[in-house]
Amino acid sequence: MQAREKPSAGLRPLLGIVALIVCGLPLAGCGGDRVVAQSTTPPDYRVRHPIIVGEADYSLDLFPTGPSGSLDPRSVDRLRDFAQRYRELGHGQITVLMPTGGSYNPAESASLAHIRQVFGPMGAYVAVAPYPIADPTLAAPVRVSFEGIKARLPHRCGDWPNDLASGSTAQGWENKTWWNFGCANQNALAMQVADPRDIAGPRGERPADTNMRIRAIEHVRKGDDPGTKWIVKNSNIGAVGSSQ
Repeated sequence: MQAREKPSAGLRPLLGIVALIVCGLPLAGCGGDRVVAQSTTPPDYRVRHPIIVGEADYSLDLFPTGPSGSLDPRSVDRLRDFAQRYRELGHGQITVLMPTGGSYNPAESASLAHIRQVFGPMGAYVAVAPYPIADPTLAAPVRVSFEGIKARLPHRCGDWPNDLASGSTAQGWENKTWWNFGCANQNALAMQVADPRDIAGPRGERPADTNMRIRAIEHVRKGDDPGTKWIVKNSNIGAVGSSQ
């Protein structure tokens, strides 16, 4: 049997380099699509606490103070504003919860007649259901509600998932806003929007004021300033009430 010839001393370094290249080929693919892990907290509070438009409950508590459980003029005005809200954003039936166990009979309450009178012309079905009074010493409201689109946050405010005072991790050393930052501002903005549909998109443009355009064009033709001149006359506050 013939002995296998050993590689010469000049080829050994070259074979070592080739072996390293072959072993490193499987690992080369790992560096091409490397993903760097970042913080899961979005830096913008509007992304962390977005305002969404969805279905929600609209409710109104009325306190009958008149005879036989009738509504006073102020409560009637609130009910009419609530009905206008239903006309603009609501749909479906109107749910009325009448208290039971009070000083008057819910079936004979005059407040229910007011509610039917306000929502009747709209063609809305008024569903009436009783609810027990937990404490007879407290005022029991007549609760009116309906379903409609509403601007709100997808979660409640006040959550603190991270410990701001933690010294065991380096997270507290990062110069970033905390999770609850901006949540109350977004929630207040969502509640103050008169029409939730304005958040989803702008309203359509109305026709231009033709009279204002003609007035501006006429001033330009005459060589006058087309701008509006506001003249404010201020009185001398020191002369108010004087005998002079």
